[in-house]
Amino acid sequence: MTAMISQPVARFAGSRRLPLTTAALALFFWIVAAVLVMAAGGLAAIAAIVVIAGAYMRFAARDRGTSHALGVGIAWLVLSITAEMTITSRLGHGWFSLLGPPAHPLLRNLSLFAWIFAPALFARRDEEQA
Repeated sequence: MTAMISQPVARFAGSRRLPLTTAALALFFWIVAAVLVMAAGGLAAIAAIVVIAGAYMRFAARDRGTSHALGVGIAWLVLSITAEMTITSRLGHGWFSLLGPPAHPLLRNLSLFAWIFAPALFARRDEEQA
């Protein structure tokens, strides 16, 4: 009887979560990163993205590989672009807090790459090897 009770708990605590739970955790960590990026700016914003990506991979996707991490990074970039477009349309002028101003293309490109690749820096292994 003990084996029957502990098996579902072990399965839920493992690497395979419900897709909605995974999406909610990725969204939560993106919101935290976005708030820190808006508060920091510049190279500190990129550092904030990397730190939050490490926290996401450590606490929410511990056993996930690079495919999952890159998927989350792409989703984070899409959320950032969508947020900037939405806020820009509401304000009536350019708002570049999440991706950086176009006047600084190097910093903007680094920010774009950080949103995508920062979670992959902390991936444990590739899923195909599991």
